[in-house]
Parts: sequence; C-alpha cells; structure tokens
Amino acid sequence: MNLPLWLKRLSPALLLLIPLVAVAHGISEEDRQRMLDGGYLQYIGLGVSHMLTGYDHLLFLFGVVFFLSSFKDVAKFVTVFTIGHCITLIFATYFKITWNYYLIDAIIALSVMYKAFDNNGGFQKHFDIKSPNLLAAVFGFGLLHGFGLSTRLQQLPLGDDSGSMLLRILSFNLGVELGQIAALAAMVALLALWRHRPSFKRFSYMANLGLFYAGVYLLFMQLHGYQHDVDPDSFRFPASEHQHVHEDLDIQKSTDDSRNTL
Repeated sequence: MNLPLWLKRLSPALLLLIPLVAVAHGISEEDRQRMLDGGYLQYIGLGVSHMLTGYDHLLFLFGVVFFLSSFKDVAKFVTVFTIGHCITLIFATYFKITWNYYLIDAIIALSVMYKAFDNNGGFQKHFDIKSPNLLAAVFGFGLLHGFGLSTRLQQLPLGDDSGSMLLRILSFNLGVELGQIAALAAMVALLALWRHRPSFKRFSYMANLGLFYAGVYLLFMQLHGYQHDVDPDSFRFPASEHQHVHEDLDIQKSTDDSRNTL
C-alpha cells in the first residue's frame, strides 16, 4: 500500500504511538497460553477485559449515548449495536472470515469520527441535510465493530472441533457483552449527572470535538500500524532498526518515569 507522502513524513512522530497500537485489542502471548491452559471461563474473562480496554469501541458507544436521556433510547440503540456486533463476531469467527485487523480498526476509528461529527450537527452545518438514520448507522457500525473483534479472537486457539469452537466463541462474546454493560453503566451514569449541570450545554460541543480528534488519533495509529505490518521496509531505515527504535523509546520512557519518581 502506497500511503500519501504527507503521512509517510509523519511516520517518525507516529513511532511514539506504536505502544498504544500494540495494546489496542492485541492478544498477548500470555493470553494465548491462558486460553490453552484454561476453559470457557478464560474466554469470558478475556472478552470482558477486551471490551473494557477497547477504547475505540468505548469511544463510539460514548458518542452514541452522549445525547440519549432516556433509558428506553439507550436500551434501543445499545441493543441494535449489540445485535450487529454479535452477528459478525460469531459468524465471521466460526467461518474464519478475516481481514487485516489494522485496516478494520482504522475503519472503526472512522466510526468514532462519524458519530462525533453527527453529534455536533455536522450534516446540517456542512451539507445542509438531515443526519442519516441513526438506528441504521449504529447497526451498520455494530457489524463493523464485531468484525474487528472477530479478527482478534481468531488469533486465539479455538480448537478444531466445531462444537467446542462455537462454545469458545460464544463465551468470548458473552464476556464482551458483560464488559460492555459495565462500561455503559458508568458512561450513562456520568452523563446523566453531567447533563443536569450548566456546563453540559457549554462544553458538549467541545467534548464531541475531542471525540472526533480521538478518532483521528486512532486512525493515524492504525494506518501506521498497517504500513508497519505489510511494508516495514518502506520507512527510511530497515525494519529491524525501526523495531529497535520502538524498543528504545519504551526503555527511555521507563527510565524517564523512574527518574520522575525519585
């Protein structure tokens, strides 16, 4: 993939973002081993932690519920999103349908940007049209988010037996739903408290603008990760040295943190 020249020039700065790319939905070697040694509860636990650390999913959900003031509306949109991501998570994993997860996560970052843009009335201000049907959009993005979850789940040992594999997939999906419920409960509670304060009207636009730029940040991380994954030698120094720079950055950061605590 030949990225634009301006994006390639940003690559040195984006080196600092690589540790976050590794964290985002990554399946560590420790998690892989735990899956081999444990049972279905391990998949449930991993699903919970995966959702609670999946900041792109959480940012999108935050945008969805930001202006929803009734439990009925929250339940309706979250249910539609859940149905969407359950469909692709289960079926794509079971039938081993996959794609490059950096590209999927990049599109998921676009979903965060879309929701923030919509929350700030972007369609009305910039295109003089009504917002697209929100329920349909949330369902479509739910399918996309589920596909992203599936690409990560397919990195795990799921077994060759179709029955056991399906139970592991369903266990992981259950964990994802439990994590989503916990995260949403906190979001909705905080937003409900904030919504009754004068600052909500004053800062809601800025909050969604911040959400939009968080999506931009995630998009750059994933595009950089994709280029690093498929064509590491396209950088201005060899792949081995590129990786070494990442490691040196981590070591330097740890050293600086240690000095700051003294």
